[in-house]
Amino acid sequence: MTRFRPCIDLHAGQVKQIVGGTLDSETAALKTNFVSPHPPSYFTKLYRDNNLLGAHVIMLGPGNSEAAREALAAWPGALQVGGGITDKNAPEWIEAGADKVIITSYLFPDAKFSQQRLDAVLVALGGNKTKLVIDLSCRRRGDNSWFVAMNKWQTITDLEVNQESIKSLEPYCSEFLIHAADIEGLQKGVDENLVKRLAEWCSIPVTYAGGGRNLEDLEAVKRLSDGKVDLTIGSALDCFGGSGVTLAECIEWNNRQ
Repeated sequence: MTRFRPCIDLHAGQVKQIVGGTLDSETAALKTNFVSPHPPSYFTKLYRDNNLLGAHVIMLGPGNSEAAREALAAWPGALQVGGGITDKNAPEWIEAGADKVIITSYLFPDAKFSQQRLDAVLVALGGNKTKLVIDLSCRRRGDNSWFVAMNKWQTITDLEVNQESIKSLEPYCSEFLIHAADIEGLQKGVDENLVKRLAEWCSIPVTYAGGGRNLEDLEAVKRLSDGKVDLTIGSALDCFGGSGVTLAECIEWNNRQ
């Protein structure tokens, strides 16, 4: 059944909500919707106290490791962490309290998918795919095609998100996280076509993020995916400075499902 899933996005050591398409190395081009006065652990405790499971902590660029560790320590074994994860550091993040690690860019050297690197990550995790989430965050190409985007969603890879790629990756992970990077942070509604396709293609849990703005979008994702896809809402939430929906309303919505 579709659930609201929370997030903690970290940039330069702070909790922020960012327009995803502007997230590049030139900070002057960065469009930020919200910078929190609270530390990461504040949000973890908020999720913990309301039993909001499956939250992802994403480190957007360097300088976020300490903040991510703080977030994980506030609710050990409950949050997922991503951003700069490799076969070398994946076990460390599990030891630091992550329930699962989320991996994207490391799987795409020179923007080309590497099965060898995916295998290496699984070996590092002791072959335990329940500890691995594959992030297939993507950008749209044409009307109905999407390609994985890496390096803070700025580099388009050679991997198209479609039924074939999903089926080839499912044996190696326990779930997918997929941001629609073109509309991330814009609060203009979800990519309905992508949500529909994910429901058709995925047989393991999948969380969609991008454009979510209110309870109607939660209902839309539930309807479009027949309850198979979860939705993350970020910038529209009141706890992130938004006015589209409150965290309390999302919690109540989950409880009704």
